[in-house]
Order: sequence, then structure tokens, then C-alpha cells
Amino acid sequence: MAPGRWRQGRRFFRALLLAALLGPAACFSSSFYSPGEPRSSVRVLCGSNWSLVLQGQWMLEFYAPWCPACQQIEATWESFARESERLGITVGKVDVTQEPGLSGRFFVTTLPTIYHANDGVFRRYRGSRTLEDLQGYILEKKWEAVEPVAGWKSPSSIMMHGMAGLFHFSGWIRQIHNYLTGTLGVHIWVSYAIFILATLLIGLLLGLILVLISDCLCPGKSKYRAETPEEAITKENAENAALEEPEEAAELSADDAEEAADDVKDVSDGEDAANSSADESEEDLALGKESGEEEMEDLSEQPLAESETESTVRQRKSQGAEKEL
Repeated sequence: MAPGRWRQGRRFFRALLLAALLGPAACFSSSFYSPGEPRSSVRVLCGSNWSLVLQGQWMLEFYAPWCPACQQIEATWESFARESERLGITVGKVDVTQEPGLSGRFFVTTLPTIYHANDGVFRRYRGSRTLEDLQGYILEKKWEAVEPVAGWKSPSSIMMHGMAGLFHFSGWIRQIHNYLTGTLGVHIWVSYAIFILATLLIGLLLGLILVLISDCLCPGKSKYRAETPEEAITKENAENAALEEPEEAAELSADDAEEAADDVKDVSDGEDAANSSADESEEDLALGKESGEEEMEDLSEQPLAESETESTVRQRKSQGAEKEL
């Protein structure tokens, strides 16, 4: 890059620094009229003095110089400001092109945007922009019928502080982009690539910072740390128990084997006793059978003997009768 462009870059960043340092003074001086110009009754607000709207009653307009609707209402707003002392209010305005932080704080999305403020309570004005309607809004206190802005959306809330910072940061990015593409002549896509790379690097840096903070706040337990005497004794006891377990297991297995052999022996003895009792029962049955047969034979022989005795008695009686005849 040419040395001239480097000098231009230094001048640009020097101008940004001066704008940041002298911005409040420039904002304060802009509220006064210059020689040769008609004095304006409209109070110009910027980032350094916007807190004035938190006290008293205000009507505040957000505008842009290039906005046609804002140009149409400019004369009416000046006339309304000249009547501010009679109405008991202060009339102000904010240039959103110069104060992106304030436009973010009030979350301005359309132009012109008008707010009514009464001791820090903000209401959005949505009526007609004629001088009569603006004066009637104050004299008849129509603002009391308008719902105030929610607390979390109030310009003095923490959330809108963050929104103001975001809008202010976007304004800086736009200025840098215009400088790269306009003053230095960098192609627009090269400027986009620079911003993308810067976004990635900033994200990585923030992630690293968050990791370091989390490690400092919640440090993890070290894997390698000195053992306490109690832990060493516990570990030694565990190792000894682990060595004794195989020996106990071997002794238990030997005892189990002996018990199994005794059980087998008892079973075989029981089988022999059962076999001997079975043989004895068979012999008893055989003897009983033989004795039964002998008794049956005796019983069968006894009737025959009785029948022979009866026939002998009959023969003797018949022989005695024949002899008597």
C-alpha cells in the first residue's frame, strides 16, 4: 500500500479519536446559534446530554437531514419550540445520522419519531404533526391517556443501554467501511472479507477469555496430585485385599471339591443300601410265596382226609346193620 494511503489512514483514525473526545463539546456548542444565523429554540441533544430529558417535560424529535418527512415538519417544529416557554415544556431534537447511540437507546425505526417525556416517563406521540395538534397535546394533557413505554424499553433501562452501545458500534463500523471503500479505494467485497475475518478473530479471542475466566472461577480437579496418608493406607489395603482374594478363592475351591467327593460317596453308599434292601425284600417275597403254597397243599389234603373218615364210618355202620339181621 502506498505511503500516502497510510498517512490518510492515520489521519482518519486521528479524526475519529478527536470526534470521540470533542463530541460532547461539539454537541453542547450546537445548541447555540452562530452569528448570522437565526437563533433556534430547539434544544439539540446528543449522547453526552440526553439525560436532561429525564427531568421536566419534553417533546423530542428524531430526524435525519435526508428525510423528506423530517424536512416538511422542520418549520412546524421550530414554531412549536418558540411556544415552549408558554407551554411549560422543552422542545428538542436528535440527528440520528450523528447520534446512532441515541437512536438505538430510543429504538427509533421510523423517521420522524416524536417522544413525550415527563420526569423520565416516556410516551410515543402518534398524532398529527400540525402545530395546533402539538400544542393541544400539551395544553389538554392528552399524553395522560397514552400508555407509557414499558420499563424494560425505557431509554434509561439497562437493556436500552446495551442497545445504544450496539447502535453506536454499528455507526463506527459504517464509518470504517466508508473509509476503506471511499478514501483507500478498497473493493467493497474486500472490505466485507476484512470485517468477516475480524469478526471471527474477535469471537475466538472472546471465547478464549471466557474459557480462562471459567477456569479461574471453577478450577478443575488435578489428575496428578499428592496422595494423603489416609488415601495411601486405603490404597494399600485395597491392593492387599486384591492379592488375598485369589488365595481364598483357591482354598474355597479345594473345600468345595472335598465336599463334592463326600456327597458322591454318600450317594453311592445310599444306592448300595437300597440295592441290598431290595434283594432282601425279594428273598422275603420268595419265602412267603413258598410258605403259602405249603399251606394251600395242607388245606387241600385236610378235606380229603375228612372225606375218607366219613366213608369209613359209613361202611362200618352198614356192616353192623347186616350182622344184626
